[in-house]
Amino acid sequence: MQVLKQVHVIRAAMVAACQEMNRTGLNQGTSGNLSVRVDGSMLITPTATAYDQLAPDMMATVRIGDEEGRFAGPRAPSSEWRFHRDIYRARADVGAIVHAHAPYSTALSMLRKNLPAAHYMIAAFNTHDIICTDYAPYGTAELSALAVAGLGEAQGVLLGSHGMIAVGETLERAMWRAHELETIVRQYMLACQIGEPVILPKEEIDALIPRFAAYGVTV
Repeated sequence: MQVLKQVHVIRAAMVAACQEMNRTGLNQGTSGNLSVRVDGSMLITPTATAYDQLAPDMMATVRIGDEEGRFAGPRAPSSEWRFHRDIYRARADVGAIVHAHAPYSTALSMLRKNLPAAHYMIAAFNTHDIICTDYAPYGTAELSALAVAGLGEAQGVLLGSHGMIAVGETLERAMWRAHELETIVRQYMLACQIGEPVILPKEEIDALIPRFAAYGVTV
């Protein structure tokens, strides 16, 4: 009974997070998706479902070890289920994943540009720069491989001509990082309109990374 109650709380939090993404402009329409690891499975948002019509019981359950993406639930999982599953496989530290077509992050991804350490908050992503991958069609194994490789040990990645992914130990942490990533990209692009942003040295970011391990929302 306690496990079922916990899962319902997670499902409700996922609905709230989706609606927050659209309300704050991090995402629009049904283009984004998110998931949460639950034991050996993931709960993931359903495909083609407007967030204002989303309900907790609509989340699909997919076994992380399943090669075919078979699911349990009333609706099929997001078409991007594959990179969610593969990130969980590659990164035992990841408990939640947020994918959004955030305006500034997506714009930078259209230029195929990495996000460099022009602002110290990039240390919150355990990296000196956020990688932008090449392009691959959505929902494909090719895109999943690019996402996993581009993410590496970082907490965020840009998908070429597509959008962004932010990960975290919890859904709250992943959402916090998604908002932070979009903010840093926006600031970087604004600075680029004025001149050439100064990039902080790698040793400066390396020194900050441990300080950000527990920074932000409570895990």
